[in-house]
Amino acid sequence: MNLQVILHIIKMSIDTKSIRIYDCKDSKYIKIKQMSYIEDGIQKTWDIVSSHDSVSILLYNKDNRSIIIVKQFRPAVFLRNNNGYMYELCSGLVDKANKTIEEIAIEEVYEECGYKVDSVTKIAEFYSSVGTSASRQSIFYAEITNNDKVACGGGVDNECIEIIEIPLNQIKDILNKPNITPSIGFAFMWFIFNKNIKE
Repeated sequence: MNLQVILHIIKMSIDTKSIRIYDCKDSKYIKIKQMSYIEDGIQKTWDIVSSHDSVSILLYNKDNRSIIIVKQFRPAVFLRNNNGYMYELCSGLVDKANKTIEEIAIEEVYEECGYKVDSVTKIAEFYSSVGTSASRQSIFYAEITNNDKVACGGGVDNECIEIIEIPLNQIKDILNKPNITPSIGFAFMWFIFNKNIKE
């Protein structure tokens, strides 16, 4: 089963011999906290990872009748399964205080996938990793055409992001893959039930 029509290829390879795991003493992305509270008269404590909220964008290419997603290496997943490559929606952290989440989403579409979009529509907002971080994720939807492709994409700085185009008749297949994020599963199901676009 061929799920991929690759729009932009970045050679992604991890030198597994270079991998080292160690305690994180300081991070600009997360903070470790502990909360104490009383529930039903019982004193309890809970460890919390404080992290940024995020945005994710479901992109539908009207010309090609396809969905645009990305694939990238996730070290935390590698720690669990020795692979680490995940299929995901175009996504980014909400870490710019002077921008709305819609503006951040539009910026991420350009940086990761190379498409210029003028607006996005919010389709959902929920908390993820509720047992540890409860970061809030906002999912948006945008329709694009081939003419909207104005840059290579692939991420900024040191990001290594592979852009993947999935024909509509194959989007159900990816839901059975173990290396997808919950947000991609939710967004695909939303698309199937709400857009009513024939394969």
